[in-house]
Amino acid sequence: MTRPTPAIGVREYRKQDLARCRELWRSLTQRHRDLYADPSIGGDDPGLELDAHLADPRLARMWVAEDGARILGLCGLLLSDEESELEPIVVDPEHRSRGIGRQLALRALEESRRLGLKYLNVRPVGRNVEAIRFFHREGFRLLGRLELSMPLDSESSGWKEGVEIHERRFRY
Repeated sequence: MTRPTPAIGVREYRKQDLARCRELWRSLTQRHRDLYADPSIGGDDPGLELDAHLADPRLARMWVAEDGARILGLCGLLLSDEESELEPIVVDPEHRSRGIGRQLALRALEESRRLGLKYLNVRPVGRNVEAIRFFHREGFRLLGRLELSMPLDSESSGWKEGVEIHERRFRY
């Protein structure tokens, strides 16, 4: 007989969550390092980047998802004028595809609506196809902004071909 999966709850972030949330931030940074084959992303201890995020004056809320015993994910909500941004959203790699990210995203959506904002935005990196597909499934279907980059050195190999927008080809 299989044991039932414990219910996942979402609650406000607390100071005592810091160490575990730093671990989750490290896993998010590692995902970006892997996507871009760049071990320098996030510096020597990317978990400390969470501290800077927590000090961001735009950070209005931060939530964690837990199964009662362990924090499995986190998300934050940044505010700017009439818009909000879901940043970050991260789920422990061993617990993905269980609806945890969806619960966190819904909490950010509910709070954005409660605050009377016009848009909830996300900015996944261009190469994170998994995240882009997740956000699309969750209803993020408007292309509000693009961030285009130009390499300033000759070490810009590794970019993939394949994205077209407005009849223009881009690498990601």
